[in-house]
Amino acid sequence: MKRRKGRALSALILIVEDNGDLLQLYSTYFTAQGFRVETASDGQMALVHAVELTPDLIVTDLALPHLGGLALTRQLKNDPRTAHIPIIACTGHVFGMTAELALDAGCDLYMIKPCFPEDLLREAVPLLARSPARRRSA
Repeated sequence: MKRRKGRALSALILIVEDNGDLLQLYSTYFTAQGFRVETASDGQMALVHAVELTPDLIVTDLALPHLGGLALTRQLKNDPRTAHIPIIACTGHVFGMTAELALDAGCDLYMIKPCFPEDLLREAVPLLARSPARRRSA
């Protein structure tokens, strides 16, 4: 398996973000770190990509058009084809019980924006390491 900067090139990360600048920033950063990256700018597109591609990790905003991040997470965790995929919620929602709602929906981790790419990577690595799909391909 080819490696670059210690990251397996086969790891696929789906980044779901409706802010084009953040989507580009995360995509560029993870690609530079040796990951394959797929992107979606809304929840419905993310759902289609997740089912078709079964990524190793999903990083998603919660405030998304067409299908919100909480609904997206619930649908993915209730589908046997995608239930195993770790999900990181990276959102600007800091009030109320947003973190609890995200974790209850099935997110593995909740991060508050600004989510710097280096912080996302630091949190993503352990989730990727325990991903069943990653263990099978190692």
